Amino acid sequence: MSSPAAAGRLFLVPTPIGNLEDVTLRALRVLKEADLVLCEDTRRAAILFARYDIHTPRESFFDHNQAQRTPMVLERLRQGQKVALISEAGTPGISDPGFYLARAAIEAGLPVEALPGACAAVVALVGSGLPSDRFAFEGFLPAKKGRRTRLEQLKDDTRTLVFYEGPHRMIRTVTDLLAHLGDRRAAWGRELTKVHEEYQRGRLSDLLKTLQERPPRGEFTLVVEGLPKRRGARHEDLSEDD
Repeated sequence: MSSPAAAGRLFLVPTPIGNLEDVTLRALRVLKEADLVLCEDTRRAAILFARYDIHTPRESFFDHNQAQRTPMVLERLRQGQKVALISEAGTPGISDPGFYLARAAIEAGLPVEALPGACAAVVALVGSGLPSDRFAFEGFLPAKKGRRTRLEQLKDDTRTLVFYEGPHRMIRTVTDLLAHLGDRRAAWGRELTKVHEEYQRGRLSDLLKTLQERPPRGEFTLVVEGLPKRRGARHEDLSEDD
């Protein structure tokens, strides 16, 4: 009787956030060698596949079908297949359903391998000029329920804060941050790594003025300084650390 096939492997593969040259050699090899590539957006994936002559079969995997597709993926992994997961852009698991599948595979005792690569949050953070030794990635703020509570929780955080936001809510988000956190130093990166990449650095009020004068377009990554330690500390704690 033949022995069962060894378990396959789930690869979490970062893809470019804009510039198609920002993909690693290892990522290309994994995508070509995989038995299946799961894509958050198959149309975006098709552009990358055409550029690098990748012919691996691909299927969609996103928020609205992740629960339905996951058992199928786990079964293919148990059969020894290699499955790669890519997001619409950037690193899977950052504000997309990659976390859901990775957790399911880990809980099933199946190998999961995460590759390093592009991530808009990191690109914007290091390009902002704000402290990067400690930071908190907040993704998208809640659109309605829980938004005020989240902002109140963040106002005393001393870490640099990183947010994602779309053009239709960018003015509202900067307005809310200004109201709850005060006029802190901030920066945004728009359309990062693309032809029309743009940074603005200053204070939240400066960013808001620009957004009000020029309708926001493209995807934004917003970086805001944390509460300055001396402002947030009690008077007896103002001395330098030992």
